Amino acid sequence: MRKISVLQILVFNLLLLLCFGLTWGLYKLAVAPWIYAATAEYRPLATVLLFAVLFFCVSVCVHRLFLALFPLRPGEVAQGSGQEFVYHVYILFYLLVFYPVLRSGIPPAPIMRLLYQALGAKLGGNTYSQGLIHDPMFVTIGENSTVGQSALIIPHQIEGNKLAHLPITMGNHVTIGANAVILPGVRIGNHAMVATGAVVPKETVIGDHEVWGGVPAKRIR
Repeated sequence: MRKISVLQILVFNLLLLLCFGLTWGLYKLAVAPWIYAATAEYRPLATVLLFAVLFFCVSVCVHRLFLALFPLRPGEVAQGSGQEFVYHVYILFYLLVFYPVLRSGIPPAPIMRLLYQALGAKLGGNTYSQGLIHDPMFVTIGENSTVGQSALIIPHQIEGNKLAHLPITMGNHVTIGANAVILPGVRIGNHAMVATGAVVPKETVIGDHEVWGGVPAKRIR
């Protein structure tokens, strides 16, 4: 795990202040008049909930704009490089703003789908995740696929001082069982299944119609 510098924390805090500022401006212009028209009994609760939702949406937009201006590319991240700087600002955003919501399990599956797409995941039609997708911009899943409860999709590789992003791709009609772990660089074909609790090692290739399970995962049939 590499140390996050003071400058990287400062940049993140400046972006966070921008999010708060934009949220406050939008709230005063578009939300506050409606809130004040509501009954006094529900006004405090409505204020907190709507401000939180608006802040999250604004944060997603600022986060995506930051990554559009300073893209985080797949592959190894060299120490002291510009990519390392971008990664550390990105990971602060992800862990402090998005992760608590994604990990909570509170949003229903259709909302989780929208959140992951907003964060850069490429999800085909009728594909849903009740698990946790790290680094969504490096994850591609085809149509009619399911990621089970508490499964982990992890495209980043952290081994000692080594840091890299290896994209994860899955085909159509893929089923990832509950509590399964998919590690960096894994490729999964169409109609494949990963059993509950399986751990698929990094850069594994699972073919069409194959079923894998175990720790580490191996082909069952």
